[in-house]
Amino acid sequence: MESLEEILRRLTPENGSGDTGSESQARSRQPESNPTCSICDDLGWVALDVPVGHEAFGKALPCKCRQRQDDPVRLAQLKRYSNLGNLSGVSFANTNPRGRNPDIVNGDLFHKSYEYGLSFAQDPRGWLVLSGPSGSGKTHLAAAIVNRVLESGHHALFIFVPDLLDHLRSTYTPNSEIPYDQLFEQVRSAPLLVLDDLGGQSATPWAQEKLYQIINYRYVARLPTIFTLSLSLEQLDIRWRTRLADSDIARVCDMGSSHPDPNREKWGNLDKTLSTRMTFDSFDTRGNAANRQQRQSLEYALAYARDFAKSPDGWLVFLGPTGCGKTHLSVAIANERLNHGDGVLYFLVADLLDYLRDTFNPDTGVTLDRRFDEVRNIPLLVLRDFSTYHATPWAREKLYQLLVRRHDSRLPTVITTRELDETKRSDPIVSRLLDITFVSVIPIDAPDYRYRGRIGP
Repeated sequence: MESLEEILRRLTPENGSGDTGSESQARSRQPESNPTCSICDDLGWVALDVPVGHEAFGKALPCKCRQRQDDPVRLAQLKRYSNLGNLSGVSFANTNPRGRNPDIVNGDLFHKSYEYGLSFAQDPRGWLVLSGPSGSGKTHLAAAIVNRVLESGHHALFIFVPDLLDHLRSTYTPNSEIPYDQLFEQVRSAPLLVLDDLGGQSATPWAQEKLYQIINYRYVARLPTIFTLSLSLEQLDIRWRTRLADSDIARVCDMGSSHPDPNREKWGNLDKTLSTRMTFDSFDTRGNAANRQQRQSLEYALAYARDFAKSPDGWLVFLGPTGCGKTHLSVAIANERLNHGDGVLYFLVADLLDYLRDTFNPDTGVTLDRRFDEVRNIPLLVLRDFSTYHATPWAREKLYQLLVRRHDSRLPTVITTRELDETKRSDPIVSRLLDITFVSVIPIDAPDYRYRGRIGP
């Protein structure tokens, strides 16, 4: 099967003259066989040579040949260009109107989406947003719509969003056979575009911006578009959400709520017992029979923690032995920011690694990239009991990626650790923890609060 780039390359003018109309489209590709339509070269769409400001300027208009709906060659070409692949056999006829799991709730939701999809396929206007968990039938329904549109002689392009981003990135390579601008333009201006699994891509600034440009272009031009989402609208980039939720252009079909993650209530959230007990007011700077110097270290750590909690900036590393009060202060900071409405994730580092590994379970329903992005982009991250050395290369790599991201983005982070070897500054993790331009290391030298007796005679 041809790649998306190979398909679109034939749809893209090979010259940079900016010509419009049937002549430029005829030069846009060299088909494997003679085209059946001399006007549009079997594309089904033409762009008129009109001045800027004309209502048809920049728009793709249907060619007269689209009236030949019974032309099997035309249909085969349309399906080939649609990028549907194995989904080219999906149709409304072989789709259960109540979905694959037709219980009362999900069956009703799918049936309503099915009816909306059928209506959209008959007259593709505006946007259709299919939202639901994995397995709810979003992609299947979107493919059925596209196939019905193709049978009507319309042109459509179906793209899995992560694949689209890979194709766009590949155009930056020296051996790319199609320039970035041409590929991007063909995608964003497709007469009917399906963006499958929007939100499932890696949430890099570049990816977010490219997708926003496509979405915004199609929003302004009112181009027919279908989106499938595994996330809720509330979880999308705010710029995307305002457009996908605009009832003047978009119809949102709820195809079922995502299954809740049974661990979500505890992963990254403060334990209520800790948050109630470990506050700034309950922090005892007298320590556990601490001497004067030890009490001073506790007083300094408390003052620094209070100040950081008022306006988190940079990284704060509490360094000290077990039981010296590091955890207490980190919990108090997290509490303070939660009370201000900030996003906070609080992890024992071992639990964080388990949280990431949990995505390898096929029943989790969340990708590693999505969960990792959630952690590395949270406004305040607290990592408790951090160690610069971990048993597996995978664990070390994930922590390194996490710290690099937050260090480069200057995202506030609190870390508690028992060790920080300054002789290992060449280590990429240690070097960031010791960055004096961004990180404040607060040593705490105090006896274990939890020990109330004496050791030995």
